[in-house]
Amino acid sequence: MSEPTLPGNPSLPSTVDQIQLLIEKDSRDHQYSVEDFFKIPEKSNFKISPDGAHISYVGPHERRRNVFVQNRASGQLQRVTNELARDIGGYAWANSQRLIYIKDSGGDENFKLFAVDKDGSNLLDLTPFDKVRIQIIDPLRDQDEFMIIGMNKNNPMLFDPYRININTGELTQLATNDNPQEPLESWMCDNEGKLRICSKTKNGVNHAIMYRDTEEDAFEEIITTNFKDQLVPVHFDQQNSHVLYCISNLDRDKSVLIKYDMHDKAEVGEAILANDTYDIGSMQWSRKKEKMVSASYTSWKTEIVYFDEESKALAAKWQELFPDKEVRAVSMNTEEDIFIIRTFSDRSLGAYYLYELETELCQKIIDVSPWLDEDQLSDMKPISYTTRDGVEINGYLTLPKQAEPGQALPLVVNPHGGPWVRDSWGYNPEVQLLASRGYAVFQMNYRSSTGYGKAFWELGFKQWGKTMQDDITDGVNYLIAEGIASKEQVAIYGGSYGGYATLAGICYTPDLYVCAVDFVGVSNLFTFMNTIPPYWKPYLDMLHEMVGHPEDDKAYMEESSPAFHVDKIKTPLFVVQGANDPRVNIDESDQIVSSLRKRGIDVPYLVKYDEGHGFANEENKFEFYKAMLGFLYQYLN
Repeated sequence: MSEPTLPGNPSLPSTVDQIQLLIEKDSRDHQYSVEDFFKIPEKSNFKISPDGAHISYVGPHERRRNVFVQNRASGQLQRVTNELARDIGGYAWANSQRLIYIKDSGGDENFKLFAVDKDGSNLLDLTPFDKVRIQIIDPLRDQDEFMIIGMNKNNPMLFDPYRININTGELTQLATNDNPQEPLESWMCDNEGKLRICSKTKNGVNHAIMYRDTEEDAFEEIITTNFKDQLVPVHFDQQNSHVLYCISNLDRDKSVLIKYDMHDKAEVGEAILANDTYDIGSMQWSRKKEKMVSASYTSWKTEIVYFDEESKALAAKWQELFPDKEVRAVSMNTEEDIFIIRTFSDRSLGAYYLYELETELCQKIIDVSPWLDEDQLSDMKPISYTTRDGVEINGYLTLPKQAEPGQALPLVVNPHGGPWVRDSWGYNPEVQLLASRGYAVFQMNYRSSTGYGKAFWELGFKQWGKTMQDDITDGVNYLIAEGIASKEQVAIYGGSYGGYATLAGICYTPDLYVCAVDFVGVSNLFTFMNTIPPYWKPYLDMLHEMVGHPEDDKAYMEESSPAFHVDKIKTPLFVVQGANDPRVNIDESDQIVSSLRKRGIDVPYLVKYDEGHGFANEENKFEFYKAMLGFLYQYLN
């Protein structure tokens, strides 16, 4: 159940009252409502069964995302899940008769695994354990009854691998993870579903790749590196022996795609794919062809490089059909001759199509959000600028559709969470909502964002509130100097690390922002470290090196914790939190709100007791974004 919103100080009711009036005004004055951007689409996340006979999708049932299955021949439709409290977190076809899905409770991220037949019968909770989180290691596509998962059932800090029968729930533990000082952290199967690769962390700082030729052999340590140097196994090669495709930044700055010989403990030949500017991010494998078909990296868009001529030609054919859209295959049958493809852009959730290879028939399944006219939405364009210390920062700028050339606009600065991820190009409902209200939206990949190489990533170590924050500030000042942003109308909004950056922004540059929205943001680096989930604890020494050590870096951590600098805050602030957040404990938000209210400052504070690290439930999203629009309107307009 969701508790009532906690208002501001009752003696200072004006902010909350004013926000409500502005919410009502917003709903009258704009073409698209909050609901238009954040309601659950009627049908999305399509997949095709391995035999190609059925398609499945996610759609709303009682305001929650559930799975539906349709027979392609008869058209018969069946809802196969009945989740009413929480959206399913993800799903897949386990075989042509049975599907699996995961779901947590109230945002606690303790995901359970369920299986259900395609007609909705024989529903089974495969992991009926309290406070246990599962990982999918290998779906074992060639073994209909089984899959391999990881669970922290025996120790909340450590994940053991299990083979699980999806019809009965019977578990067989495949290895023991019983050394907290050197825990095994990830697992990988070969092309036949045999568990032959794992990795372990040594005190959270060094990482070792472990390998064995057969499941009867003991794991052998192949290579140990510092966490900054990465060799990530991706897939066994065609021979399924001891040579693997890997993503590696060993002895280089940018991650590249290589082959690595586990017997020789060395790279094989030259890098298969490399880029001078960006990390290679992923590789795609064809099970039917038993070979690698492509690899990709992200510049301002995703760039795909093909190694298989048939796959390259097919992708080109799809692009010809939809020349103004991005096109991706999102699902295929076992024979890889029936595909579900999706089109999308930065202004549209796009559409799904069914494509048959033999007939070249491309049939539209559905437009995902037909109520939105992409011609009325805004372009997300790449932008770059240079910081005060000479670092180039890349990002995105979205201007409202109605903006006049040369007009200085109200600006919402939106730093991403993580921080060790990156923003990328594509449809973003938050961005489009804000742009539809006349705001320019600025997203930047500050130092420590991933995808730009090892050196750029490391530049942000122990720089929370320091140079990482300068990257945001310098970007704002650049947009003001260019006449894009109005100096008197700059707001900042972010979630998770972006919420931290929001708080840091109004603490350390209090004159830059006229208002701020902090969503599940870190406020105190000390309490943040003390409340991390148990399965993060093996990596605590690594976090100390990346964020800071509570004793060795005490002065820096105090200086970089907004909770110790609330006396500097004069910017109107709206705080939003999920009570069950396992990553950023509610104490992080409570500290800020409590401190400001003691100073007599009215802080609107929205807490949802059925949410975690971000809001998933549709009604909570509606309430949050309406309140945020009202808050922004009060100060930006």
